Amino acid sequence: MVVAPVGRVALLGGGFSTDGDGLLDDWLLNHARGPRPKVCFVPTASGDAPAYIDQFLTAFTSRHCEPSVLSLFRRELDDEALQAFLLSQDVVYVGGGNTANLLAVWRAHGVDRLLREACSRGTLLCGISAGANCWAGGSHTDSFGPLTFLQDGLGFLPGSVCPHYDSEPGRRTSFRETVAHGMLPAGWALEDGVGALFTNGRLEEAVTRRPEARLYWVQADETNGMTEEVLSCRLLNGAPHHGS
Repeated sequence: MVVAPVGRVALLGGGFSTDGDGLLDDWLLNHARGPRPKVCFVPTASGDAPAYIDQFLTAFTSRHCEPSVLSLFRRELDDEALQAFLLSQDVVYVGGGNTANLLAVWRAHGVDRLLREACSRGTLLCGISAGANCWAGGSHTDSFGPLTFLQDGLGFLPGSVCPHYDSEPGRRTSFRETVAHGMLPAGWALEDGVGALFTNGRLEEAVTRRPEARLYWVQADETNGMTEEVLSCRLLNGAPHHGS
């Protein structure tokens, strides 16, 4: 899907659901507008799993922010209230799970359109795994069981996204082949522990909580192969890390 990039989007290779140190979530909040940002967790991709929601609330209630949760499987807000709620958020934090299901549910409820409007007004959109995949035009996913590609993402971020690049067997090889054969456009591959912030589709900052974790730009070359560029990341709570 080709859609003009909009506002700020952050891709997360970790956060409250996987990491004990809180570094990526703290980094994220440092980029939110306002001294006490409103942070809305959207757990659609997990089917609004109660334990996932509890994890978020436990992690963010203790932070200097106003946490909330948007549940769509037991929706309580009418269209007007849903619009007002999402447009009032400073950060929308999307959880992991099934990317294809997430996109279908959002489109059924008009959440995709509201998030684009919110982002254009300054809301920071972010997420992990499926919550990172959804923002791009295409993504590498296991939504249908085996690893494959999804071409109908929201397109807020140009190109494609691949999460779990170093931690899930087959991810790296499969994504490289998918890009090399033109099934997905060039895109961003995140190893676990990396965070990447984009403004209007351009990479603004890349960080990592693990010295060995990297962010890559993967693109096809003229020989029907691909190139994989390692991008510089700043080591959170430590010295700069150059990914070499």
